[in-house]
Amino acid sequence: MNTNPEILDFLKAMSDADRLRIIGLLTQRRASRADIVAKLNLPLRDVVNHLAFLEFVGVLSQKDDAYELNDSKLADLGRANFAKESRGYVPAPELDDKSKKVLKAFLNPDGSIRQIPAQPKLQVILNYLIQAFAPNTNYTEKEVNQILRRFHEDTAGLRRDLVDANLLARISDGSRYWRVDETIK
Repeated sequence: MNTNPEILDFLKAMSDADRLRIIGLLTQRRASRADIVAKLNLPLRDVVNHLAFLEFVGVLSQKDDAYELNDSKLADLGRANFAKESRGYVPAPELDDKSKKVLKAFLNPDGSIRQIPAQPKLQVILNYLIQAFAPNTNYTEKEVNQILRRFHEDTAGLRRDLVDANLLARISDGSRYWRVDETIK
């Protein structure tokens, strides 16, 4: 069984009927959120969440307020699902050497966190984690925990660290979280 988080996310994306309907619509043409809501008769909140997850997985992208399939990424993920060997975690090429070294030291081959380091190495891990949160999206605490659980079991600690590092913000009652580079909706 392939335990690569990217493949698991891809399989999760493909296992939801509404996400498959969205992908099916986008195979025909580009569409805005409003188009998807109207054409598929889905609630806006569900469409926003599905689009954010599909964008996070990389199978679609947004350009000029319209979504379109990322055909090459979709094909790559489909092929990788059947690959005999897991390639493991590979840091993004644009990262500096220090960050790459920290990520390789503290991440498992599947991209999960082997061990949570102390500062300043923790900041590199937090910068890695925040990429799992889609832009312009509000999350409940439960949704934040689900995302973080893909990386490590200490979701409360990581959530607190992300908030303390000003990468993730929340309203005082903890009912909504969002990336700091965004405004509250």
